[in-house]
Amino acid sequence: MAFGGRVKAPAGGGDIIIVGAGLAGLFTALKLAPAPVTLISPAPLGEGASSAWAQGGIAAAVGEGDTPEQHAADTINAGAGLVDERIAHLVASEAADRVRDLLAYGVPFDKDLEGRLILSREAAHSASRIVRVSGDKAGFAIMQAMIEAVRRTPSITVLENFSALSLIKTGGRVTGVTLTRPDDAAAIYTLEGARAVVLATGGIGGLYAVTTNPPHARGEGIAIAARAGATISNAEFVQFHPTALDVGLDPAPLATEALRGEGAVLINSAGERFMLGQHPDAELAPRDVVARAVFREIAAGRGAFLDCRQAIGPRFPEAFPTVYERCRAVGLDPVTQPLPVAPAEHYHMGGIQTDEWGRTSVPGLWAVGEVACTGLHGANRLASNSLLETVVFGARVAADIGRLERRQTTRINLTRSEASHLPDFGMRSEALRMIRTIMSRYVGVERDAAGLTHGLQALDTIAEAAGGDPAVGNAIITARLITECALRREESRGGHYRTDYPEPRPGWQRPSSITLASLELRSALQREELPAMLGSAAGRTE
Repeated sequence: MAFGGRVKAPAGGGDIIIVGAGLAGLFTALKLAPAPVTLISPAPLGEGASSAWAQGGIAAAVGEGDTPEQHAADTINAGAGLVDERIAHLVASEAADRVRDLLAYGVPFDKDLEGRLILSREAAHSASRIVRVSGDKAGFAIMQAMIEAVRRTPSITVLENFSALSLIKTGGRVTGVTLTRPDDAAAIYTLEGARAVVLATGGIGGLYAVTTNPPHARGEGIAIAARAGATISNAEFVQFHPTALDVGLDPAPLATEALRGEGAVLINSAGERFMLGQHPDAELAPRDVVARAVFREIAAGRGAFLDCRQAIGPRFPEAFPTVYERCRAVGLDPVTQPLPVAPAEHYHMGGIQTDEWGRTSVPGLWAVGEVACTGLHGANRLASNSLLETVVFGARVAADIGRLERRQTTRINLTRSEASHLPDFGMRSEALRMIRTIMSRYVGVERDAAGLTHGLQALDTIAEAAGGDPAVGNAIITARLITECALRREESRGGHYRTDYPEPRPGWQRPSSITLASLELRSALQREELPAMLGSAAGRTE
């Protein structure tokens, strides 16, 4: 599809722009109705959204004897001292209302014969409070219901197959976005004149060689926000899911945490339960603890396997159909054999810093979903709090934007212009592959100063070779922000583990924050002394 000159967004796009069409973008758009919204999707609606791959469900204190206070306490405990307690209580208190919203949109949550929600338990939760769909189909079912609701809503204009390159600022306020299309590489598209822009672009999984998320999710939302001056918070905290199926696929299929909630255990090649003695909760310990244990078993040559035979056995196909289908597709039978597993990048606790209404530090810009850092997750996300955070803040962002002064004209246009040069797609593919290798090697489950320093130098080298390719540039910005923050935090806490600083340090019990300007300033100041440091670092990591 190629446009010439000025073209209108289909049906006249609304002057509230939402970039991203996973659960965060869809739910926010629905909550904004009937205000006109332009929703930008990088693929046909519903394709490639990580929300659809979520297997666990949504955490909400809706069961008998459970309370939002207990849910908030579990969230705070899991977050390793960095959770914003006010945000934790806010999210837990609004969880039940958001579950009711999803039910109203048609999400078929599991219920018993009396119509009560069936609840499960996951790691680090003190109660059964996970609302699921058909065992492990929550993400898919929620997305299908959201897509159908969006398509029924006339106030939402969807632009499919567009990806954001940058934000447009006018008078210090974000007023639009520049876009690209995969089938029109010679063009740059522009949407300007927005009264609000919402980033809902998802996570950073595509920056890592092994991830459970769509490989195209490379943290571009963080990058474009940082380039617009936004503050990035807790970028160093990356959650690695301990039980991705180790079968050589990209992305790695996920063996949901609910399996361990049902009693599945982790064993090595000798059949030993290696989580016993490592944490009082064994397999249900916080994810960072389990991920490191799995990582070390594999590094020691003993392998790691999830054994579901005794706890689930013949119930597996019916209880966990998604995982079962994925296992059978690669020749595994979870009913009769242990499943090979390995840690994989799963979720980013950091992101664009927002307040309780999803506002960023840049006027006119909001962020919601995994791209945002609300303070809910701290250093280590509690299982099934991600979808919950998305819908709670989707509703809050919509409410906040709804208070903005309305204009007489609420439609904006899409314009096309010729790009200054065509990207070299071969170079782009190789550069992105190298970034994934670097991030997994140096900014993975375990880190140290030497590796992080070497990683920063390697990223700078790729940036120089990329020749201004915007997709590579955005990926490198986000990767550098993560790596720099990991280097600065000289301790271990939650999803950030330093082998050279293996314990938490009281002086570091605070969120981190960084801007692109401060990162660039540090790089400039260190440019002359860095080569010697990097030579030493490289020697220690080979």
